[in-house]
Amino acid sequence: QHVCDNTSAQVALVLKIAMTALASYAPITARASFFSGRKIASRVTNGTGTVSMRATWMPGSAPPSHLDGSMPCDYGFDPLGLGKEPANLARFQEAELIHARWAMLGVSGAAGAEVITGVNWVEAPVQAQQSYLGNTIPFPLPVIAAIEVFVMAYVESKRGSETDRTKRMYPGGSFDPAGFSKGADFEKLKRKELANGRVAMLAFAGIIGEAQANNLEGPVAALSRHIADPWHVNAATNAAAVPYL
Repeated sequence: QHVCDNTSAQVALVLKIAMTALASYAPITARASFFSGRKIASRVTNGTGTVSMRATWMPGSAPPSHLDGSMPCDYGFDPLGLGKEPANLARFQEAELIHARWAMLGVSGAAGAEVITGVNWVEAPVQAQQSYLGNTIPFPLPVIAAIEVFVMAYVESKRGSETDRTKRMYPGGSFDPAGFSKGADFEKLKRKELANGRVAMLAFAGIIGEAQANNLEGPVAALSRHIADPWHVNAATNAAAVPYL
């Protein structure tokens, strides 16, 4: 009986230690920037189950003081310190967002036009006869280019004349027919837009590089060749795709 009592006590002690160890690894809710509302595993506790964390572009790195996490998709990336001046930082934020939007349109247009018409993005602008959605445009290429330059100059001048920087970036109104800017998740949509825009900027840089490496071939045609023979059609087998070989 005495042996059984000792064994029971030892088992109970082991179970208690195991439960304590598991509790120290229990998921806790982080309430900070990127990790807001997400479950993370941590041994750290302050007695309330709440910790403060911030995602950075390099795990463990300390973000500079001028990047305080208040901007969408701010992961503390500024190794050259270009945003130390508040005016420069505001301008860079606006410029990145505008470039991101153009890049998303550019990638969609480059791929979409090639899929629909069979003409890639390099050849399409210099076609002798221009068309839009199957309809012939009754203007020569120089006239079309002049119209585009005039329209864009007018639109950009109107945007630049807006003194409210927030409205320059997120004008709303007729530019937001679905009313996304009025929703409770607008800040989340800002992060999504910028994250996708950054990927699109890299993607369009890749489209330009691919065209140079493949004799001005379009991205859809290049992707089709790669899918058909991935082991022989890739960057490693194309000398033009790898600089300085």
